[in-house]
Amino acid sequence: MFDIIKKLIKNRFAMKARTVFMGTPQFAVTILESLLRSSYQVLAVYTQPDKPAGRGRPVVFPPVKKLALERQIPVVQPETFESSEVGEKLSSFQPELVIVAAFGFILPPEVLSLPKFACLNVHPSLLPRHRGPSPVANTILCGDELTGVTMMLMDAGLDTGPILAQKKVGISFMDTTGSLSSKLADVGARLLREALPKWLGGELKPQAQDESQATYSKLITSKDGEIDWHLPALELWRMVRAYNPWPSCYTWCQGKRLKIHKAIPLGDARGGEMGEVIALAEQPGVGVVTKQGILGLCQVQLEGKREMPANDFVRGKRDFIGCVLGRK
Repeated sequence: MFDIIKKLIKNRFAMKARTVFMGTPQFAVTILESLLRSSYQVLAVYTQPDKPAGRGRPVVFPPVKKLALERQIPVVQPETFESSEVGEKLSSFQPELVIVAAFGFILPPEVLSLPKFACLNVHPSLLPRHRGPSPVANTILCGDELTGVTMMLMDAGLDTGPILAQKKVGISFMDTTGSLSSKLADVGARLLREALPKWLGGELKPQAQDESQATYSKLITSKDGEIDWHLPALELWRMVRAYNPWPSCYTWCQGKRLKIHKAIPLGDARGGEMGEVIALAEQPGVGVVTKQGILGLCQVQLEGKREMPANDFVRGKRDFIGCVLGRK
């Protein structure tokens, strides 16, 4: 009974810690929602500036900003953390704790040293593997079968701080960055709920990362999605999954951009030029010759058209079979 009462007191103390949350995409929304459901005192939300997106380039709010506004939490959108005004603004909230999840900024030493209970990062990989800005996509590109979420104590490096807690997550052979990010967000929210009270109660001991096992992901750009048919089908299949939903893998079909939303690696082709579209006896019915094996096309989208099954696309475009993709 005494242990239960002690735990309840610690949890109440944890929830009273003056907290600032920093994050930007949907992954961060799930983490923030978990904090709010657990009744933590979130004083402010920091997120990336609004940016134009889509057709017509309308200005779009970051997903975290939408949630913060719904919950009437003050939102701060700094262009940089290098100005003294940004530091003074953060200090005015008198934060005792900063929680970061896919924020997109590297925090300077003066910010890291500001909160009493430090700055904690919820990172969607099993650190030290896949540090950097694109851990989920990189996990798929590397062909990993297992990933997870790490809660770490932030330092001045890029995801190099000591580990406080981790949870593992299996990867399905059809997982995309979108579906895997959603899984990891749910696991990250649960990890934070379980580990944060222990950290604030002095029960967690930070463990240094093993630098010999460290790998890094790079910032993904829209150009990364272009397919080179001189690569093996297995590698291209991973690309299609890793770059879904953004930037989407694409190739060129008779001068038009053809997005490939879903694909599957198949056996070797019997002849054929790399990039050549061929009919298949088995599902999905249409594929493309690669350096090694065939990339079966499942879901495609021609420029200016809707996404559709590849078989439907072939029925509407009879000259698709036999053409060579990748030529503008």
